[in-house]
Amino acid sequence: MVYKFCLFVLLMSIRCHAVIYPIQFAISESKIVKTIPNKDRDFSYITPLNTRTYIYDDETKYYRGYQRSYFAVTCKKGGWDCMRHYEILANGCIPYFINLERCPENTMCFLPMDLILEAMHLPGVSNGKIDHRVFDKEKYYEILGKLLEHTRKYLSTKHMSEYVLRTVNYKGSGKILYLSNRVSPDYLRDCILIGLKELFSDRIVDFPKIDFIYKSYRQNIKRLYGKGFSYSKILDDVHVDRRNIRDRIKNKEFDLVIYGSVHRGLLFHDLVKSVYDPNQIVYLCGEDLHRCKYLHLPQLFLREF
Repeated sequence: MVYKFCLFVLLMSIRCHAVIYPIQFAISESKIVKTIPNKDRDFSYITPLNTRTYIYDDETKYYRGYQRSYFAVTCKKGGWDCMRHYEILANGCIPYFINLERCPENTMCFLPMDLILEAMHLPGVSNGKIDHRVFDKEKYYEILGKLLEHTRKYLSTKHMSEYVLRTVNYKGSGKILYLSNRVSPDYLRDCILIGLKELFSDRIVDFPKIDFIYKSYRQNIKRLYGKGFSYSKILDDVHVDRRNIRDRIKNKEFDLVIYGSVHRGLLFHDLVKSVYDPNQIVYLCGEDLHRCKYLHLPQLFLREF
């Protein structure tokens, strides 16, 4: 099978019946190339092993660096999961993922690790260069085609958001409240919010408004984390009523309440818990490797196991 089976649950405590689900970053369908680009480089110039290669100020040029390359180096840094993996794949390039075999079993479970490892072990491939005398280019493009198809089907923001809703058995047709506290960039929170908006548009009430994900954002995206690459100015800014949220929670106007980042603020949490059943509340933890203090929460989606 192409990717690890990930619809599992981890019972953390009989006492609190907390259930934890895996989750990971994703990338908008709008960022995924339609066809495999032409290649003229063995490995992309930019590498997380050397910050001096972080030369790109423009997303298009940054993406082009991956598109023209057969491989791009990536690796575990603060956590195993990283937006860079999905940027590489979305641009028709194969990640050369250092020490991928050491990744914990339930982390990045949607990532097609077997295909990536197969490509990394093709004849002639080593870290940083390809010996084209023995390189099986036909097999490379076969694997890359499968990876690009997998990225479209399983690694998009829309699919990851569908996975969250399907996992908690959500079948509503009303509004979903997506709560944050700090509005600075948070990859997991923003990925899932973008996916939900792509699915349901104004049915998703993001409060407070995460303004940089909308095309109407007027500030300099280069001042955002990661220069705003891959998550900023993606969505049309359709009208959403964000007034009187506290009263609307009391009136149980929303079918579901999602906390985009448990570590960055549980806004209205006591009120939400008093009004909604536990199966109507979803929590996301997108932090790097850490001892998460929120493991007791029901329906928690954890990025790093």
